[in-house]
Amino acid sequence: MKRTLFGAAVAISALAAASTASASQPRDVPLAPSVQFVEGEILLDLRDDVSADDEANIAREYGITLTPNSAYSEAHDKFERVDVAPADVPGLVARLSKDPRVQHAEPMRIARALFVPDDPSYAKQWHMKQVGAESAWNASCGMGVTVAVVDTGVACFDTGPFSKGTDLSGTRCGGGYNFVDDKSEAYDDQGHGTHVAGTIAQTTNNGQGVAGLAHCARIMPVKVLNEYGWGTIADVAEGIRFAADNGAQVINLSLGSPGGDDVERDAIEYAASKGVIIVAAAGNEGEDDSVGFPASYPECIAVSATDSNDRLAPFSSRGPEVDIGAPGVKIIQQTVCDHGKNHCEVFAELNGTSMAAPHVAGAVAMIISLGVTEPNAVRAALLSSARPKDNPLHFGAGILDASAAVRSILLHHLFWRLSLLVGLGVLVALRIRKKDAASASFARSPGMIFGALLGGVGLLPMLPFLDVAGRAGSARWVVELLSRPFGEWDLVFSAGFHKWLPLANAVPVIVLAGLFFSSKRLRPVVGGFALGCCALLLQLAISAQVMMPFSPFGFRLFVLVNAAACFFIARFALVKKTAS
Repeated sequence: MKRTLFGAAVAISALAAASTASASQPRDVPLAPSVQFVEGEILLDLRDDVSADDEANIAREYGITLTPNSAYSEAHDKFERVDVAPADVPGLVARLSKDPRVQHAEPMRIARALFVPDDPSYAKQWHMKQVGAESAWNASCGMGVTVAVVDTGVACFDTGPFSKGTDLSGTRCGGGYNFVDDKSEAYDDQGHGTHVAGTIAQTTNNGQGVAGLAHCARIMPVKVLNEYGWGTIADVAEGIRFAADNGAQVINLSLGSPGGDDVERDAIEYAASKGVIIVAAAGNEGEDDSVGFPASYPECIAVSATDSNDRLAPFSSRGPEVDIGAPGVKIIQQTVCDHGKNHCEVFAELNGTSMAAPHVAGAVAMIISLGVTEPNAVRAALLSSARPKDNPLHFGAGILDASAAVRSILLHHLFWRLSLLVGLGVLVALRIRKKDAASASFARSPGMIFGALLGGVGLLPMLPFLDVAGRAGSARWVVELLSRPFGEWDLVFSAGFHKWLPLANAVPVIVLAGLFFSSKRLRPVVGGFALGCCALLLQLAISAQVMMPFSPFGFRLFVLVNAAACFFIARFALVKKTAS
């Protein structure tokens, strides 16, 4: 039997029986590590088609009271809490599990945050250099991507006695929920979640504090653990579902357990079905074959912890489920003290796979920001670029290298898009020569080149390979737009819209053709833009790296039809009539 996870990873206990207390466990007290379930409480997950009358009948038939786990539960997942005598829990769970109106019935498991802090330090963040952050920042900073931190909350806004962290002043944050107190403000009164969020998106290049890997990303704080570092599995599952329903492209789960629950598994599968990338800490058991849950679920990217010498941390769990290793020893970020009150802040060194997972979540945000949004493609880009290590049970594919991941994507895109653009240009020129050799030629001009670059690869596609973006500061978005093709400009503002390819289709080309085709001066620009968009669309069809609402076949059909329309317009817009 595996032991409960310990250290900085959040531990969700799953293997002990309910205790013999006579009342439901209070929600606002510290608990001993041996307490693994809420005393006398059952988590009841009703089927989505269960009506209010059905709920009343269930309550009457079993002699129980159903209490919604949160306001979110009532409108979405139908999670109900049932308080009974602790001795009645096993029997009632067995009976409810057989009821056709019940999806799952389980003892209410407890989630914990048990980090092991060292003394606060302002030393350099060795871990950022270790994952290649400096060069990666020129290519991507996670702009337009939302990362949900399902944890103890995040100190990213001012409310009541809680305040935004000074080194989170420039970090975009919002849209989350507090499932512990059933309110919208997901403040951090414990500290674990703020530290995790800082690794992902601490305000960077602001002259104070420390840096975050994907510092242009938006943090969605989802509080599922209280000020004493524990909460229920119902809140954790709802937090995952909430993040998936409210626009997160990435979910960081610095939590785990030696065994999984059906409710938790359903939540993971639900989020994955919506295209969300889920990153989870492998656990801090320090033993072989000890990777916990949810990290062991195949939908999750399981992360082990490494030190500054790329060795496996002694506390890190290891096993065949590990996908990748990342820094998790003496990780420095700003977090809160005094339960987040009185503007109490500290730069703390923490150890654990909880600290390793957000490095990977940040790297995933950087990958998504470059237009790779299909989950399998994201995973492939992340793992194929990892620095290989000999023992896959310890490191999976290797150790995280954010720089290699984003640069390989940029080179792949640039090679294919430029190659296709040149090939399409030659093809158009040959067709014009074949059809109109006596009276027309291919319209080569600066305007055509401008349009082709804008539509196909970006006006300045080499900027990510130069030391420019990292120095741009608040003008970073300008650099991002200049280095991307028009079809990916939406990614700069919201990666969530990109699944519909709102700009990467034939509509912008058709609009420009309608407006400017009659202008001899601007027609080559339209033709070049159409040619560039066609190249971009063909590259998307070849790589299939974009998550869309359609099936893979439907996606390629959509892209190819739009590419054909762009090519048709380019063919006629790039005809230059010669004097007779």
